Amino acid sequence: MRITRTLGAALLALGLAAGPAAADSSPSPSASGDGKAPTQAGTSFRTATEIEQGQQATASGSTGDYLYWSFPADTGQRPTVKATVKLPDTHGSQTWQLDVYDGLRRRQACQYGAQTRTAAQGASSVELACVLRTVRGWSEPWADDPLPGTYYVRLTVVGLGASDLGLPVSAEVRVDSKDIGGAAAVDGSLGKPLVPGIAVNTEEDEDGSKSAVLSSFGSDDGWSSGWWSDRWVWTAIGGILAALAGIGGYALTRGTGRPSRVPPSV
Repeated sequence: MRITRTLGAALLALGLAAGPAAADSSPSPSASGDGKAPTQAGTSFRTATEIEQGQQATASGSTGDYLYWSFPADTGQRPTVKATVKLPDTHGSQTWQLDVYDGLRRRQACQYGAQTRTAAQGASSVELACVLRTVRGWSEPWADDPLPGTYYVRLTVVGLGASDLGLPVSAEVRVDSKDIGGAAAVDGSLGKPLVPGIAVNTEEDEDGSKSAVLSSFGSDDGWSSGWWSDRWVWTAIGGILAALAGIGGYALTRGTGRPSRVPPSV
């Protein structure tokens, strides 16, 4: 009996001592990836640099270049794209524009935000913003409604003098989303994301060339398009309130029974 207790105590002590060591040796979620925001941009839809929502990507280029990024957006989200272009010390008047396209490369309209802005001569920077419509889970084929999938951001200058062409600039881009939920939900669902974008892999192959791969955007559990939304909760609450109102109305109108002025039946 004493030997069994002694062995049990020893095993328990070893387990407690090994527990922290095992926890320390296991990789943390932050260590599984580098977590660094991209520092360059693509030059076309095909080579658009992938960024995650909440990341602030940076890139260097020249006036006249087209800078492309891509990001994922799912049902119920309302993405907001913000870009800041830092201009050289000496330059003329420049007009910059921020465009957002969906997975079918259809240009998406902005609800509000300064999508095009002109930087005065000598200005140090120009800020742009575009608030998209809420991403829907389903849409008519003829509509341009935003659907879940990959979205592309294009930043470029649309107006400048010939002497400013090719001047070095740097850009910062950030995408954030507000979860609108059932307030903008519609019936129906989209089976798969809208044509996942094609992007260039950040890692080079063995021969030194970069290969094009399908975008790996999306959560581990897949895209959230489906039949459930919080509209069901509000629908149930509305049904309960309507039932209570019907019962209360009936109780008020039915009266207390047979009127006193009516003689009893023989």
